[in-house]
Amino acid sequence: MNPRVRAPELKGRGWLNTGGKELTLADLRGRCIILDFWTFCCINCLHVLDELRPLEEKYGDALVVIGVHSPKFEHERDPKALAAAVERYGVHHPVIDDGDMHLWQQYAAKAWPTLAVVDPTGYLVASMAGEGHAEGLSRLIDELVAKHEANGTLHRGDGPYVAPPAPEGLLHFPGKAIELPGGNLLVSDSARHSVVELSPDGETLVRRFGGDRNEPFSEPQGLLALPQAIRDIIGYDVVVADTVNHQLRGLNLATGEITLVAGSGRPWRSTVDDHPHDALAADLSSPWDLAWFDDKVIIAMAGIHQLWWFDPIQRTVGVYAGTTVEALRDGPIPDVWMAQPSGLSATGTRLWIADSETSALRYVEDGVMHTAVGQGLFDFGHVDGPADQALFQHPLGVAALADGSVLIADTYNGAIRRFDPVANEVSTVDSGLAEPSDILVTGSGDVLVVESAAHRLTRLAPGVMKTVAGERHKTERPPSHLAPGEVTLDVIFTPAPGQKLDSQFGSPLRLTVSASPAELLLDGEGTTTELTRRLVLNPDVPKGVLQVVAQAATCDLDAEFGACHLTRQDWGVPIVIDTAAPSRLPLILRGMDA
Repeated sequence: MNPRVRAPELKGRGWLNTGGKELTLADLRGRCIILDFWTFCCINCLHVLDELRPLEEKYGDALVVIGVHSPKFEHERDPKALAAAVERYGVHHPVIDDGDMHLWQQYAAKAWPTLAVVDPTGYLVASMAGEGHAEGLSRLIDELVAKHEANGTLHRGDGPYVAPPAPEGLLHFPGKAIELPGGNLLVSDSARHSVVELSPDGETLVRRFGGDRNEPFSEPQGLLALPQAIRDIIGYDVVVADTVNHQLRGLNLATGEITLVAGSGRPWRSTVDDHPHDALAADLSSPWDLAWFDDKVIIAMAGIHQLWWFDPIQRTVGVYAGTTVEALRDGPIPDVWMAQPSGLSATGTRLWIADSETSALRYVEDGVMHTAVGQGLFDFGHVDGPADQALFQHPLGVAALADGSVLIADTYNGAIRRFDPVANEVSTVDSGLAEPSDILVTGSGDVLVVESAAHRLTRLAPGVMKTVAGERHKTERPPSHLAPGEVTLDVIFTPAPGQKLDSQFGSPLRLTVSASPAELLLDGEGTTTELTRRLVLNPDVPKGVLQVVAQAATCDLDAEFGACHLTRQDWGVPIVIDTAAPSRLPLILRGMDA
C-alpha cells in the first residue's frame, strides 16, 4: 500500500442511519474512518460489529465507523432486508448499501469481513481481513489521533449517526422456539436480549427472562428443554445459546434463576479437541442452536463452523464435528467441513443440520456426516425437485417430523420447505414469509414458524402446499484471474503497532489451502507454517474456488505480561484461469501503509 493511496469515494445505492443524508469523504474529513465491509449473513461480520462497538465508544468524537454492506446472497440485495438487518443487529453507525459491489471492488476486498482505515486527510492507511483486529485497530487509531492532532488535521465533533425509531411490539426479531411441558412456548427474543414465555396461542406474554444486552443475555438464539432425568440432577430445565456472549446458560423455570453453564465469555481464538474440557473455562464462538443427541447437548457453533458437545452433568465440552474450515465436505465427523451451522433437530439415529452458508441440509448418522441437499458456498436459490438439483438460500432452522421427512426454515427465500428422504425430493410447503428462522412442531401436531423479520410466531394451516418455480443463483463476486501452472499465493500480514509475532508456542503462522473442484489444484494443497505458498493450477480446469485459511499469532511488546492475539481469516477466492493473467495472488490478512 505504498505509495500513499487516496481512499475511493463513498458511492452506493443508498444510506441507512444518517437521517436520509448521503455522506462523502469530504463530510468526514478530519476524522479517522473505519470502513467495515460486511454482509449480514456472515457470522464473522457480526463478530466484527461487536468488536467495533468499544472502539466507537472510546473514540466517539474522533472516529467514524461506516458499514459497507456488500451482499453475498440475493436476499441481501433487498434494501428492506438490509434495513431490517441493521435494526436486528443494533448497528449504531451509518451504513452504505453497496448492492452492486462497487466499493468492494474499489477497495479491493476479497473476504467478508474486510476493514479499511482512512486517516483524517483522506488517505487509506490500513486494510485487514477477518476478525480479531480490535486491539490492533485501537493502537492504530491512537497513533493517528496523536499524529493528526499535533498536525492540526484532526477535527473532533459529533458523528453522522442518526438513530432509527424505537421498536414496538411483544417480540423483536425472535430467533428460536420450543414447547414446554403444559403447552406454553419459550422463544428467544433475540433483538430484545431476552427469553420469553408465551401461552400456547403464541401471542400472550406469560413472563420474560432478561431484557438488557449482557444482563444476562445478548442476542440469544437456540433453546433446549433437557430430559427430565438430567434436570433432576443439575437443577435447571432449559439450556439457552447466549450467542453474542459466546456462552450457554441454564434456566430454571420454577424459580426463574439463570445460571452460566458453559463458556468463558471470550470468543474462540484457539483449538479445542474432542476430549473433555472444563465447560466454564472454554472459549465458545456464537453458539446458535442446540439439540439433545447421543446423550449430550450438541451445539451448532456457528462462529467457527463446527458442532460441539456439552455434558451438563460432568460440566465439560469438546468438539463433536468439523475442522473450522468453512466449506462443504462430508465424511467422518472429525474431518468434515461446515459453514455456519445454525439449526439442529434430532430424531432417532439422525441429527439434522441447517448449514446456512452452504445453503445445505445435512445430517449425522453413525459418526458420518452426509449432505441431503446443497451444493456449496456459492450456489443457492429456490428450486424444488430432486434433492441433487434442489436449492435453498441460507436456511437457519430445521425440524424432523415423525414420518421421517424434514421441514426446513429456508430463511432468505422466505419459505418453509420439506425434504422427503424416501422420494429424495424437496417441495415448498409455504412461502411469502418474513425470514423464517425456526420451526416448532408441537405435541398436538401444529407447526409454528418463527417469522423473525415479522416479529411473530405464525401457525401454518394444515395441508398447505405450494409449487414454486424458483430461480437458481450463484454468488457473482469479481473473480481473480490467475495464470495456469505455477503461481505464488502471498498472504500479507503486518503486526499491529506495539505487537510482534509470537513464537513462544512454535510457529506463529499457519496457512491451509484447498480447492473446489479439487482438480483445480495440482500442487500446493495442505497446511504449512509460512504465509507464502507455491501453487500449481490446472490449465484444464477453467475456473474454481481457492479455499485459503490463514492465521497469525502476535503478542504485545510493551508489557511484561503482554496479551496474546490471534488473527485468522477464511477466504473462498473465485478464480479464472487466464494465460494473460498474473502468477501471484496477494491476500491481505493485515496490511499497513509503509
